[in-house]
Amino acid sequence: MIRDESAWTGADLAATDEWIWELGAGEIGEIEDALAAARRLNKPWQETTAADFPLDRVAAGLKETAYRLEHGRGITLIRGIPVDRYELDDLKRLYLGLGSHMGTPVIQNGGAGMMREVRDTGGPRVESPSRLSWHNDRADVVALLCLRKAAEGGVSRIVSATAIYNAFLERRPELAEELFGDFYRSSIGDEVGTDAPYYMLPVFTMQGDAFTSDLSRVYIDQAQAFPEIPRLTDNQTEALDMINDLSEELCYEHMIEPGDIQMLNNHVTYHGRTQYVDDAASGRDRFLLRLWLMTQESRRLPKDQASLWSSAELTNSKLSDIRPTT
Repeated sequence: MIRDESAWTGADLAATDEWIWELGAGEIGEIEDALAAARRLNKPWQETTAADFPLDRVAAGLKETAYRLEHGRGITLIRGIPVDRYELDDLKRLYLGLGSHMGTPVIQNGGAGMMREVRDTGGPRVESPSRLSWHNDRADVVALLCLRKAAEGGVSRIVSATAIYNAFLERRPELAEELFGDFYRSSIGDEVGTDAPYYMLPVFTMQGDAFTSDLSRVYIDQAQAFPEIPRLTDNQTEALDMINDLSEELCYEHMIEPGDIQMLNNHVTYHGRTQYVDDAASGRDRFLLRLWLMTQESRRLPKDQASLWSSAELTNSKLSDIRPTT
């Protein structure tokens, strides 16, 4: 059993607001001054660094947030970014500037570049208003800045992977063992870090005493289309189904409001979203910006997770020093 703050339930999260950082007027003023300084440099927003975005009190808060994401619950909500004051490029510059004080922004999958616009573009998954199933993303931290809400739906759903692991140990420990084995996953269309059409990765890993989970049921199911891939066993399917059932049981649901930044530690949380309906004519079309960060605080990773990272330098900095046995 893992007994730390990351093993929360939805009821636990609903009972406290300690994970929410409500920005005060002074903090917002500091952020706006930093944005003005960054704009004066006349650099593309994609090149914004922490040095370009000078912060004092807020920088200390962001560093503490990065620490809490790794050593605390694995979730935080920053509330109060004045998103209605700025054009899109300036919002991206502001967002990247804040993120750069927490970690290293990394290129996202699916050709999304440094920052993904999460909205209905007629594509699959995040580019669709359909319900998003439980998953986590390919970085230490995923951050979502809300610019607009949908007319209906689009509720954020989050759950502790640590709590799910503990529940497996209590109820079905033999299925927990299944999840430490390799699962074939498709890399077609949306993955980075591998040229092969599929790769193998466990759902649960334990590196020393550091638990990490990687859930992508969509990619696992897609890999079954390859005839050379072994079929999922009954136990593997039951274990994956149980993750979904436990996620529904233990999750927390909330609406990300305009000006909110939701940040999640991908190693210990899963997230999803309810279906939504836009009404663009009234300005109620869901629009978020997604940022991926690698953080110095983050845990070391097993070598078989190299396919998660898009930068060779960052991959080498993240992977554990595991010497081959002789």
